[in-house]
This record gives sequence, C-alpha cells and structure tokens, in this order.
Amino acid sequence: MEKPGSQQKAPPSVPFEGAAGLDAAVVVALGCNDCGPWTDCSEALEAALARFRSEGIDVVARSSWWRSAAWPDPNDPPFLNGVVIVRTDHDPHALMAALGRIEEAFGRLRDVPNAPRTLDLDLIAYGRITGDLSGLILPHPRAADRRFVMGPLAEIAPDWLHPAGGTASTLAAAASVGKDATPHR
Repeated sequence: MEKPGSQQKAPPSVPFEGAAGLDAAVVVALGCNDCGPWTDCSEALEAALARFRSEGIDVVARSSWWRSAAWPDPNDPPFLNGVVIVRTDHDPHALMAALGRIEEAFGRLRDVPNAPRTLDLDLIAYGRITGDLSGLILPHPRAADRRFVMGPLAEIAPDWLHPAGGTASTLAAAASVGKDATPHR
C-alpha cells in the first residue's frame, strides 16, 4: 500500500489538437469515498495518480476533483471524483489489469456492490474502440449519464465526443446520475 501523504505534483491540463487528438484519448475516471489510511480522499486520489507511472500509465491531462453524494446510497460518505487522460502502451485489457493492481494496492474490496471504496478506477474510453472486448465494454456503458464523470471530463476536454454522440460538455449538462457533482476547490 502507498504511504499516506506520498504525493506527486499533478501535471497541468494539456490542449488537444481538435477532435482528431481527442479521438485517440484514453480516459480513466477515479473515485474515492473511504480515505483509508490517508488524511482525506483528495490525498488518496493524489497517491493513486502517483502510482500510475509505475504501471506504465502517463497522465497527460487531469481534471480537478469533484464532490458528489454517494450513489446509489446517498447515506454513504460523499465521493470525490476526477478524470484523467492518459498515454500508455497497454492494450485495453492490460490497462484494466494495471488499474486493478492499483485499486488492490489501495485496499479496494469488491465484496459488496456499490459499497464505500478506497479507490475506484474505471476505463471510460480507449480512443474510438467500441463494443464488448471479451467482457470489457467500451466506452464505459454508464459513464455518459454520470455528471461526476462527464463534468470532470468536460473540464479538460469539453469537445471529447462520445461514440454514441454528444460531447463531454453536453453529456455533463444532461446527466441524470450525480447531478449534484461540482468541482471541489
């Protein structure tokens, strides 16, 4: 497990060369509502990002952290979420395996669906790949309807186009899950 307080300075958001640059974007969402040994969820998420490089994942753009009520049970602790655009030589399955190793190192348990989590990493999109890749569905089948995913994505790539239609900005505005999600400053 990463040591509490270990943080890496976040890379700045980077511009993309129009829609063509965004077509290749590999998008990962991060979430936390159980800080575990860290002081708070922000510290836990920063520690998770610091671990990406050791798994062959380079963060090239990142959103701010967004706070929202837990879903589907708003009685659970609130979530802190964010989105990163990454570069990697991993194919989608290898990237999912790397994300799983990071979650495991952070104490992620999967025994109860939707339980509070020390770390939740989701592959939202891998360029323009679509469909069921032997159990890995791309893009993430529920991301387009979640403001806590599309809001942060719109912050760094407002013109990112979902393969089913709609930009990150329009999907964030229309999202029906996590409507209360707002940047946490």
